[in-house]
Amino acid sequence: MTAELDLTFEPTLERIEQAREIVQRTTRVTPMESAKFLRKYVGSPVFLKCENMQRTGSYKLRGATYRLSQLSEEERARGVVAASAGNHAQGVAFAAAELGIPATIYMPIGVPIPKLEATRNYGAEVVLQGYNVADSLAGAQEFAERTGATFIHPYDHPDIITGQATLGLDILEQAPDVDTVIVPIGGGGLASGVAALLKLKATELGRDIRVIGVQAEGSAPFRPSIAAGHPVKVSGHPTIADGIAVNEPGRLTFELVRKYVDEIVEVSDADISRAILLLLERAKLVVEPAGATGVAAMLAGKIHDSGKTVAVLSGGNIDPMMLEKVIAQGLTASDRYMRIIIGLHDVPGHLARISTILADINANVIEVLHTRHNKGLQITQVELEISVETRGSEHAALVLDSLRAAGYEPRVDRYATV
Repeated sequence: MTAELDLTFEPTLERIEQAREIVQRTTRVTPMESAKFLRKYVGSPVFLKCENMQRTGSYKLRGATYRLSQLSEEERARGVVAASAGNHAQGVAFAAAELGIPATIYMPIGVPIPKLEATRNYGAEVVLQGYNVADSLAGAQEFAERTGATFIHPYDHPDIITGQATLGLDILEQAPDVDTVIVPIGGGGLASGVAALLKLKATELGRDIRVIGVQAEGSAPFRPSIAAGHPVKVSGHPTIADGIAVNEPGRLTFELVRKYVDEIVEVSDADISRAILLLLERAKLVVEPAGATGVAAMLAGKIHDSGKTVAVLSGGNIDPMMLEKVIAQGLTASDRYMRIIIGLHDVPGHLARISTILADINANVIEVLHTRHNKGLQITQVELEISVETRGSEHAALVLDSLRAAGYEPRVDRYATV
């Protein structure tokens, strides 16, 4: 059943430290990895807090464990219900199984199979309802009212925030001299908890710790909400970072983020794709789009004067089909793949000449389409579409310059992916 939200709630060090003793029963202390390859983007040491390697694949298990641990015996007997397309579902399902609490999870029809199967395998009863999380949420709330089960909100509850805040204690133990912590923001549960803990500990230590929140451009309600002085609902756009795709802040998390988070920035899907690709190649880490937003902010030049920096990789639950698409977009965003279109006179020899130019500068040809039938072509014209693999921005520029020097007029299909 739902209860009135306590908007006067303030996290305390004592409560968070007590919560960690409970949270540690189901979670593991995830690694803190040095990321020297990111130093050039911020000018200082960077470390990655790898919650993508947490049990269930994300930090969500922390909040779920603490929230469920605080239920009375009567509430436990009635069970819990949640709505989620991913990480919250798995966190609640796992925590409920560990605590012996019946759990029902509402998920949208079409949810990625790995997330669906993981939630079921953790022991929850899964109900598929609607085609988006809003539809599933309505079903979960109706179930709570009908059965007396406790609805477990994904972020806007004191116990959820307190559980997520335990991540901040891990960060300070693994990187005690940290200057800046970068945290993804969706509804704000993780950011508000971690930021509150870090600010409380910074006061105790007599120094400053900066907290930067990162949202996806397609779903970024916090900055307009803070400007307005109250939670504002924005018109969301599709984003690959579905884990933080929230159009309105929580009422409680809004107040805490406004108080404790120093700065909020937004990143594009292209930035996120580049970050996922870089983490795969350089750190050998599989990170979901929402979890890669901190690294994306560095690549996009959104983080400045940060000192020793920790970026929280909040989760690693990415559907394999999505990963394939993201890698393709990441290659394009990193100027390592281009589709070039060249208009030509319909005479022999051009294709061979262009192939020689590309071979001479070590541009690897992936695909070629030579056609006379594209709309707008004159009867004496053909069009060549050639997909090439390059080694980055400088090499991509060299490809175009070399073609122009030979008298061609190449144009790049900016929307093409592998």
